[in-house]
Amino acid sequence: MHATIRRYESIDQSRKSEVFKKIDEHLLPVLKGLPGFNGYSLIDAGNGVMTSVGFFDTAAQAEESTRIAGSWLREQKLETALPNPPKITTGDVLVHETSELVKA
Repeated sequence: MHATIRRYESIDQSRKSEVFKKIDEHLLPVLKGLPGFNGYSLIDAGNGVMTSVGFFDTAAQAEESTRIAGSWLREQKLETALPNPPKITTGDVLVHETSELVKA
């Protein structure tokens, strides 16, 4: 499994709810439809920082998700809400465990 972490900083706090809603309603369904999709989490770290974590079967699939997220951001005209390019970390997942009881 491969993970991609995208950290967005200096988010426009007045548009934070709009961004979260659009991700949940529009971006997440697209990501879920990608080959190799294994999961996605969005984290509000506070202080204008938001981090997303995507899990895919391969590095190529994870890279495609980053390309799609960037295109989606421009299509939704969210460049001013998320003014800085994300800091991206990718790599092979070495340890991963989930509980069947945990649902977001």
